Amino acid sequence: MTLQIIKKLKSISMTNLRNNQKSALANIYGSGFSPLNHLKWIWVLVCALFLLPIGDMGIGFAQGKVIDRVIAVVGTNPILQSELEAQYQQMVSAQEIVNENSKCKLLEELLYQKLLLAQAQKDSLFVTDAQVEQELDKRISYYIQQFGTEERFTAFYGKSVEDFKIDLKDNVRDILLSQQMQSKITGDMNVTPNEVRAYFKNIPADSIPFINSEVEVGQIVKKPKTTPEAKKEAKAKIEDIRQRIMKGDSPFPAMAALYSEDPGSASKGGLYEHIQRGQFVPEWDAWAFKLKPNEISEVFETVYGFFIIQLIERRGDEVDARSLLITPKVDAADLLKAKLSLDTIYTKLSTDTVLFSEAAAKFSDDDESKNSGGLIVNPMSGATRFQMDELGQMDQTVAFAIDKLKLGEFTKPMPMTSRDGKQAYRIVYLKTRTSPHRANLSDDYQKLQAAALAKKQQDAIQAWIKRKSVNTYVHITEDYKNCTFNNKWIN
Repeated sequence: MTLQIIKKLKSISMTNLRNNQKSALANIYGSGFSPLNHLKWIWVLVCALFLLPIGDMGIGFAQGKVIDRVIAVVGTNPILQSELEAQYQQMVSAQEIVNENSKCKLLEELLYQKLLLAQAQKDSLFVTDAQVEQELDKRISYYIQQFGTEERFTAFYGKSVEDFKIDLKDNVRDILLSQQMQSKITGDMNVTPNEVRAYFKNIPADSIPFINSEVEVGQIVKKPKTTPEAKKEAKAKIEDIRQRIMKGDSPFPAMAALYSEDPGSASKGGLYEHIQRGQFVPEWDAWAFKLKPNEISEVFETVYGFFIIQLIERRGDEVDARSLLITPKVDAADLLKAKLSLDTIYTKLSTDTVLFSEAAAKFSDDDESKNSGGLIVNPMSGATRFQMDELGQMDQTVAFAIDKLKLGEFTKPMPMTSRDGKQAYRIVYLKTRTSPHRANLSDDYQKLQAAALAKKQQDAIQAWIKRKSVNTYVHITEDYKNCTFNNKWIN
């Protein structure tokens, strides 16, 4: 198992692990068994049971064939053949490597999940109906998005969303209980620097992972100021549009298609479906979740400009709504002023009058990077290092710009489009570039720290399984007792 962790060590970071521990651990452990991996399969199980066509499950329904059967029991919680087959089909559809031992590995994942659930029941852990409902809304929303519309989803499966929620409710409750139990085992765990060093020291020399070249990139952004006149003009325009809608001169979808400057919804008459609370800016949420169906909001301002929205339907923490955006216009002269401001900063940087980090903190209009010395954060890891392909996926213009830079160099002011859709200028800076190398404590401490923590968590879970399985009823049918498991399930 240690070698499996080492092989994927380069894909992990401490911040990634802290912010999304389950995803990070899945990256470390790969397809081999680890109890920590189990949660990535729990929802797969639920979804597969209800979202895969019955014919794909490999369970016979013809006359004389067994419809389903219990293949294992943990505590009072059965594991069905259909659960195992659903997970296996999910592996196949995801193009993961499968072999003759794949089902045994999947069964061990299920045994662990059921042991978590059994212990959660013993410890009287509980989740509220509101928690279950919120999780159901989130999961079903995801699948509706895959189909495009709720109508396609319900037509394909022949049942309403509410019927799906009823079918899934008990399974989702079990998932949340298992997650709570998992958190009790490893949630507060961390590693000391001594433990990281010991972990690295125990890696065989010929197994130390190879780390690709990585870069740290900074930026100083200057956005043109929006004048009061431009704001006044934009607000007047959207207020006039709202009045025309309210008077019945034209319906909201038509006005959104004609006038909205929101590229995500204008072509659809302003329509947004299955929007979760917190997915959009707070001002948008505030209106969306207090309107009544078909009610239209007042004009409100956000960082993107001025909005009106019309609620179509609200389902708990999810809404369908129409949205119309008018953005204040940026004058070409104001955009030029932003560039000239950066020209001055560029001169100061070129003459070593100011450090890049100081200039970013003092002058940059990008709130996300200015407080970290201008360094851009990798959204995939939460750290400031990027592999070049990651940087290219996020922003190709930055990737092209730094390709020609030496360490410590920066570009002249270059045009950009900010995340709020506004034109701006920026200076891009190459702080560090590592060469491809074998992992070491100096350059790759965060990655090694994440892997050391994952190993510590894995050891804790396997010790927990050993303790709890002794005092928990576990039964496995004869045809699966020949499986080679990593843990002793039958005592």
